[in-house]
Amino acid sequence: MSIPLDPQDWTRFRDFAHRVVDDTLEHVRTIADAKVWNTMPQRVRDAITDEPVPRTGLGEDDAYRAFVELVRPYPSGNLHPRSWGWVRGNGTPFASVADYLASSLNPNVGGFDQAPVLVEQKVIAWFAELLGFPSGAGGILSSGGSMANVIGLNVARNANAGFDVRRDGLQGSHPRLLVYGSTETHGWLKKGCEMLGLGSTAFRRVPVNDAFEIDVAALERMIADDRAAGHRPFCVCGTTGTVNTGATDDLVALADLCQREKLWYHIDGAFGALVALSRDHAHIVRGMERADSLAFDLHKWGYLPFDIAVTLIRRDADLLSTYSVQAEYLQVETRGATANLGFYYADRGIELSRSFKALKAWMTLRAVGVDAWGAHIARNIAQMQRCAALVEAHPSLELLAPVPLNVVNLRWTRPGLSAEQLDAVNREILFRLQERAIALPSATTLPRGYAIRAANTNHRTTDADIDALVEGTAALGDEIWREQRA
Repeated sequence: MSIPLDPQDWTRFRDFAHRVVDDTLEHVRTIADAKVWNTMPQRVRDAITDEPVPRTGLGEDDAYRAFVELVRPYPSGNLHPRSWGWVRGNGTPFASVADYLASSLNPNVGGFDQAPVLVEQKVIAWFAELLGFPSGAGGILSSGGSMANVIGLNVARNANAGFDVRRDGLQGSHPRLLVYGSTETHGWLKKGCEMLGLGSTAFRRVPVNDAFEIDVAALERMIADDRAAGHRPFCVCGTTGTVNTGATDDLVALADLCQREKLWYHIDGAFGALVALSRDHAHIVRGMERADSLAFDLHKWGYLPFDIAVTLIRRDADLLSTYSVQAEYLQVETRGATANLGFYYADRGIELSRSFKALKAWMTLRAVGVDAWGAHIARNIAQMQRCAALVEAHPSLELLAPVPLNVVNLRWTRPGLSAEQLDAVNREILFRLQERAIALPSATTLPRGYAIRAANTNHRTTDADIDALVEGTAALGDEIWREQRA
């Protein structure tokens, strides 16, 4: 006889679940007192990687104990207020409760006449309104910015290829399709071109100016040259908040160019799009509302738990014409469970089986309101402007790029050192910042050299945390330099 998968003793399981919730909330409540990152001991690696397949279960208590001992102490650190590496969100306790509710209800949000589909529709409609898209816009939730962008790029390709891509594919004698983005564009575009059969060389990389924004004049020349060579430009991709420096392209100029050239206008707004929610900073993304498609994360500057991202398409019909498939087993009826909405999202994306991602966004927005998100975004920007000012005022530190938004690229410096010496010292500073749990920035390489990079989408960060990053970087640089001279 097989073991039931539902609890055999509901009272005991309720006590167990309450204990898990209490432990978890205490862990998050005290996260600022913990290390930002812990090096995983070899014994922990071995315990996880060497464990044989568990043919016979050991029970909930044993499974939870293994989580507490082997997993919870060793994540990548993004819950912590001093986590600024890459671009990662922190989540909130309330949104994690919403995730639990979504998992407990466990609907397939591919379609059916059900409330979860309506909730996702409402979340899409709210963000379309907030970001200036028209009432006829369509959209869908997905796992993250890369997938959300690829969904939009696929619509752009199909809508603007000049032939029926769904029927013919890309194997005929059609002109070569090209998409344009700056050299600062996130790696999703290269990967997306490869996935969609365009090939990585279909991504035409446009140079940037000193502010790391796309050179619109160079873009226009490249489009003209490519058309003269017999190719078919079909899409321009702008960026709000580049990963390296937080730069935002001239979105109005790109919109004007795409309108003149009859090109699809896509915007990668992975974290920068939500600047529109801040009254003080919305001007930075002016022109975003003119995009044909827009992709952005809610697990970055929306402060929600992973994973949830949004794709907005100006004309819902373009989304449908790209993804809709009329299958006999997906018939929409006039009565029953497939009436009314039918398989709405299965016709607007790649996945048929879809989790209830929308619930955490819907519940959080109802609980705290959009203005609270906007205020936190403005606070993060102010914190990094303050960080930049501290760096500029410090005799041992310097900025390696402008700080238009929430990303600071800094390094320790000393007169007379070569570029190679500076890079080596700053690389070691980064390692020690992380390994000593002072802070968790990441790194990038800019024209002036290796940079310690802090991107702040962290609602737990305080001014004291910023001070720790600046002071720690300077102190470690001096320490390493003394060691090297000894």
